[in-house]
Amino acid sequence: MLKITTRTEGEELRLKLEGDLAGTWVADLEECWHAARDSSPGKPACLDLTGVTRVDEAGRYLLALIHGTGARMVATGVEMTDLLDSIGRDWPAKGLEAPGRAATPAPGPPRPGRRGSSRHVS
Repeated sequence: MLKITTRTEGEELRLKLEGDLAGTWVADLEECWHAARDSSPGKPACLDLTGVTRVDEAGRYLLALIHGTGARMVATGVEMTDLLDSIGRDWPAKGLEAPGRAATPAPGPPRPGRRGSSRHVS
């Protein structure tokens, strides 16, 4: 199950996700993302992934597409911050961050086929 809460915080459109971003829930996020962006064109967006417990490959791909639009993404925990780091490496764009640090992806083309890469942050 995936719960999506959409709200405006200041000048930012924020989507808070809670639960599993997997299976049919990926399509629900995609629909919600498009509806939110259509209702607030030009407004900076943020995906709050602090409540996400699991992401499958389709969810990872959708997060990469959303990341490519310049959306900021916030996460906690080793697994989710590793996921955001890998998206930042594989699909460079702006706006990835985790508590206490901002990840600035290295420039370069996407590197398809990379799986299971992780980086530990101390």
